[in-house]
Amino acid sequence: MFGYFAVGILAWSQGDPRKVIYPTDSRGQFCGQDGTSLEKKPLLFYFNILKCTSPLVLLEFQCPTTQVCVESCPDRYLTLSKTMLVGSKEDREYYKRYCKEGVDFTKLSVPEILRDGLCPAMLMPSKAFTRRCLPALSTKKGVVVVGNQTILDDGEGVKVNATKVLEASKKSNVAVEARQVAMRIFEDYTQSWHWILLGLVIAMIVSLIFIVLLRFLAGIMVWVMIVLVILVIGYGIFHCYMEFASLKGEPGADVTIRDLGLQTDFSVYLQIRQTWLAFMIILAIVEVIVILLLIFLRKRILIAIALIKEASRAVGHVMSALFYPLLTFALLAVTFNISNVSAQCPDAECLFAFYGGETLYHKYLIVFQLYNIFLFFWCANFVTALGQVTLAGAFASYYWAFKKPEDIPAFPIFSSLGRALRYHTGSLAFGSLILSLVQVIRVILEYLDHKLKGAQNKFAKFLLSCMKCCFWCLEKCIKFLNRNAYIMIAIYGKSFCTSARDAFFLLMRNIIRVAVLDKVTDFLLFLGKLLIVGIVGIFSFFFFSGRIKAVEQATPSLNYYWVPILTVVVGSYLIAHGFFSVYAMCVDTLFLCFLEDLERNDGTTERPYFMSQSLLTLLKKSNEESKIVD
Repeated sequence: MFGYFAVGILAWSQGDPRKVIYPTDSRGQFCGQDGTSLEKKPLLFYFNILKCTSPLVLLEFQCPTTQVCVESCPDRYLTLSKTMLVGSKEDREYYKRYCKEGVDFTKLSVPEILRDGLCPAMLMPSKAFTRRCLPALSTKKGVVVVGNQTILDDGEGVKVNATKVLEASKKSNVAVEARQVAMRIFEDYTQSWHWILLGLVIAMIVSLIFIVLLRFLAGIMVWVMIVLVILVIGYGIFHCYMEFASLKGEPGADVTIRDLGLQTDFSVYLQIRQTWLAFMIILAIVEVIVILLLIFLRKRILIAIALIKEASRAVGHVMSALFYPLLTFALLAVTFNISNVSAQCPDAECLFAFYGGETLYHKYLIVFQLYNIFLFFWCANFVTALGQVTLAGAFASYYWAFKKPEDIPAFPIFSSLGRALRYHTGSLAFGSLILSLVQVIRVILEYLDHKLKGAQNKFAKFLLSCMKCCFWCLEKCIKFLNRNAYIMIAIYGKSFCTSARDAFFLLMRNIIRVAVLDKVTDFLLFLGKLLIVGIVGIFSFFFFSGRIKAVEQATPSLNYYWVPILTVVVGSYLIAHGFFSVYAMCVDTLFLCFLEDLERNDGTTERPYFMSQSLLTLLKKSNEESKIVD
């Protein structure tokens, strides 16, 4: 944690978020900033715009060529060699405007100037666009020209086609267009944040209502949930079909997505029929998959309902568990905010051109960023692990109480949290560390994958894809083992490695029960999340798209109405996931306790089963002396 705060303080002192918006030269100085020597130079000029065709532009949003701030963009075509040899005094003075400060043409030769990167090899007619000088491209008889020329001399004896200049100009503008989209999205958030907050509050209320109903009407609610999920997806298919049919015959509606290409205005895609057809096909496939799964698992659903009913009884006795996700969310928010402070570090904009001014901070910037990512994963995983072991301890105290609810502790959540913080902090940190190392490796592999996108080595791409797949599977396995290890830690209080070993072998001895009962229950809880997200998402879609006439005047004016809709949908899923994670942890804990109960006890008076009478009946088990605990 001390290292985490140190990285955050360093980033806060060294970072400057203005670099995301305003152009900076190769030394990191802002063009046109008041009170500086560049106050009258508001525009950014690229020495060699052709280098903007490099894949580095797409990877780091930065053109790998020297950049200087200038008063105005060039309005003529000149090369350094011709200007030095046969150019007039006026041309040389004009050329100096686009060189670094202090260049003396009388003391340096052309090769020396180009070697030291003091001046561009050529100037071409340019126009200012978003404070950057980009080539003034036009077409003459269908041919791309720059200043009435189709072939240019780059100043080093190489002939360049104007089409290549057009390609470089487009790529240099990628970062600018991305920032414009980001600013529009930010504007949408400022206009709709209170409505987004209201939608998330509604999602929270719906989740609470659903859990309360599940407490008393578990069986009915599961079947209602299944039917409603099918109906919600069915309505989505119907809506997509109606939109698809309404666009028939409309001008431009038959344009394909491939012909349309990438557009910054995403609402354009909703005006073509192929988009709605794709949505309809995807939803239809999801609908068929859900129905087939329900048909083949119909017998297992009854067993899963019994587990959920038992979990409902446990949650009813430990009601404070429903609010524990709020503490987990608060701790994760603190972790994210600390990480976000570190994220304000200067990015790769100026790394290529620190002419004698590079500090140790910039030299080891990538190390700080990697360290920050690792600490973020470790802290986030530790907070998650703390929540899991706390809930597991509370629900385990319910299961192993011989007389329910008399033998259950008065404050099971607080008691379990206290035990976790006092005795199991090291185990939680160790388990989180293992998972964090795997996640950091996955981040590095993703980074390498982006770097190798332009590479032609197919073997390297294949090897990288295999490694990404393997580490993805490894992360899933570690998460599953950690979760069950934390349950065993909560039950027995043993170390992480011992608990992980015991949980693994216990699950392997009951692999069929694990595969059927536990996973079917997880699937049903996932359907509950899907239902809540679907309800809130449909209402937010009708509201933000202005289709509810009663509140049409209150609908904010947005650039992209999908921005708040997507935010509400994602937020609703996270909220529903937080509340349903309590149920999921309860089911997993009771299931593991149940397996342990079956192996340790046999129903005799000396070793009676601790499970409830309903589970005994379900599994056709009994104690020699009947023990009613419901």
